[in-house]
Amino acid sequence: MTDLNQAAVQKRLDGAIEETTDTLVVGAGQAGVAISEHLSTHGVPHLVLERKRIAEAWRTGRWDSLVANGPAWHDRFPGLEFDLDPDAFATKEQVAAYFEAYAEKINAPIRTGVEVKKVVRNADRSGFSVETSAGVIQAERVVVATGPFQRSVIPPIAHQEEKLTQIHSAEYRNPEQLPDGAVLVVGAGSSGVQIADELERAGKKVYLSVGPHDRPPRAYRNRDYCWWLGVFGEWDAEAPKAGKEHVTIAVSGTRGGHTVDFRSLAQQGITLVGMTKSFDDGVATFHRDLADNVAQGDENYLSLLAAADAYVARNGLDLPEEPEARNFFPDPECLTHPLLELDLAEAGVTTILWATGYTVDFSWLKVDAFDVNGKPKHQRGVSSEPGLYFLGLPWLSRRGSSFIWGVWHDAKHIADHIATQRKYLAYRDASQIQTETEREKSCRDVAPDSQAWKTGKQGEIA
Repeated sequence: MTDLNQAAVQKRLDGAIEETTDTLVVGAGQAGVAISEHLSTHGVPHLVLERKRIAEAWRTGRWDSLVANGPAWHDRFPGLEFDLDPDAFATKEQVAAYFEAYAEKINAPIRTGVEVKKVVRNADRSGFSVETSAGVIQAERVVVATGPFQRSVIPPIAHQEEKLTQIHSAEYRNPEQLPDGAVLVVGAGSSGVQIADELERAGKKVYLSVGPHDRPPRAYRNRDYCWWLGVFGEWDAEAPKAGKEHVTIAVSGTRGGHTVDFRSLAQQGITLVGMTKSFDDGVATFHRDLADNVAQGDENYLSLLAAADAYVARNGLDLPEEPEARNFFPDPECLTHPLLELDLAEAGVTTILWATGYTVDFSWLKVDAFDVNGKPKHQRGVSSEPGLYFLGLPWLSRRGSSFIWGVWHDAKHIADHIATQRKYLAYRDASQIQTETEREKSCRDVAPDSQAWKTGKQGEIA
C-alpha cells in the first residue's frame, strides 16, 4: 500500500504544481480498496483518497461489540482469507485489519487524511476538478466509493424533551455509555436487535420498537443462511421483490451467530412494542402492528426453511434434518396484549436509541448526476454523468452489492468500463499524434533549411 507523505504533498501543492491522475477514488473502505485492485489490474493510473484511515467506518463508526453479519468464508474478497475460523464472524477490528492488509497486498495508492470537499466538471478541458483539504487535483474520472452509511437518520417524530438522552446507533458504543434507566430502542433491524440484546444483558430494562422485517435463520441444516441465499440465486437478484424495497433484515453474528427470534427476546426480558408513531407530552405512542410485523417475519423465516428443504430433496443433498427449527416460544404477553403508549418518565426511560438507518450525502458532488429526489442516476454504477461512477450502494447491480464480496464484483464491472473508455481515448490520441507527426513532417519538407532551399532549387519545392 502506498500512503503518500502529507508534508510532501502539501509542499508540492504550495509550489502551485497541480496534481493530476487518470482516476480518483473517493473513500478507502471496502469499495475503495476493491476498485483499486481492479484498476491496477487494468494498468489504470489512479489515486484513492480517504479523509481518515482505511476502513474508518469499521474502526470508529460502530459499537464496540459489533461483528460481521456474515461468516468469514463468505464476507471477504476472493484474493485473501481472514486469519480465523471460516465459520466465525469477524470483529470490526478484524475487518478493518483485513482491508488494511488487502490494501498492502495489492499496493493500493491510498492517501489518508485527505478529505474531498468538492467535485466539479471542468468547463474548458476534460475531466473534473477535485477540491480537497490538501489542494486541487485534476482527474479524468472519479469513482465515488463512500458507501451507503454516510449520514445517520433520526425521523422527525423524535421526542423533543431535552432531559432525555437521544442517540443514533452510529453514536452508540457500549451500555456503560448510557445513563442509568430504561432504554427505548426504535428500529428492529440487525443493529436494533443486537443493541437491544446487549443492553438487556447488561441489566437495563429495554423496550424494542419492531417494524416490518425479514428474519432469516442464522443457519439451517448445517448451512449458514448466506449459503442458502447463494444457492437460491438470491444474492444475484437484480431488484428487490415487490413490497420488500424497504424491509429491514434482522440477522446477527454475535455470540457465534444465532437466529434473531423476537419471542426469545421477549422471554429474555425485552418488552416488544409496535412501530413508534409519535411522542406527545412525554408519552410515546405505537402503531397496532406488532403482531402483524412479527407474523410477517415468521412467514419469511418459515418460507426459507421450506425452500431449503425443497432444495435438499431436489438435489439429493446429505444434510441433516432440523425439525426443531420450526419450534417457536409461546407468544409473550407483550405480543398478545401490546402496549400502545408508554409514559417515558413513569417507565423510567432515560434514553431513546434510534436504530433507524442511514442515508447518503452527495452534497460535495457538484455534477448533474442525480434525479429530482437526489438519488444517483446510474446503470450498475456507471453514472449518467460521463466519467463519474458510484460504488458500494445497496442494489447497485444486485442484492449483494453493498456486501464485502458483492462490492468486489461491482468494482470489476466499473474498472472494466473505465479500461474500455481509456482504450477508445487512446485510439483517438494515437490518431491525433499520427496526424500531428505527419503535419510536422510536411513542414520540415518545405522549411527554409531544407536541402532544396539550400541549393537554390526552389522550383523543386513546389
